[in-house]
Amino acid sequence: MIINTKAFGEVEITDDKVITFPGGIIGFPDMKQFTLLHDDEYGVSAGIRWLQSLDEPGFAMTVMDPLAVKEDYNPEIDDELLTGIGEITPDNLLVLVTVRIPADLTQMSVNLQGPLIINVDERKACQIIVDSSDYPVRFPIYDILQSRKAGD
Repeated sequence: MIINTKAFGEVEITDDKVITFPGGIIGFPDMKQFTLLHDDEYGVSAGIRWLQSLDEPGFAMTVMDPLAVKEDYNPEIDDELLTGIGEITPDNLLVLVTVRIPADLTQMSVNLQGPLIINVDERKACQIIVDSSDYPVRFPIYDILQSRKAGD
């Protein structure tokens, strides 16, 4: 399928790259079909990708691996919350968090409280809410990314 995205222009997506969120995502329950895109020039080195909606091509969320900015990220998740996405194993689990990129980049943050849990084998996913004060909605990452970039 070919979609016309806001950030990447026209992109061809094969069926094996479609991720289904049976329950939608928080705030957007009607959007159920997504794919992961990355900017070859900027996204790969920072670990930043875009969760691109296939239902609404003008909508994409910036996402990244939480371990890239919080090495001890390991929230406790009730298995019942994952029932709609198939059996999760360490080999088929992909966890992403949304990235907030404001005009003032020094205020960049990730949402550690609402991770996206993806079963890569079945290409099904859900977004959950972590009930822990250890994982804030706005975890600052600008300094972490800058120090990592300086170390490369």
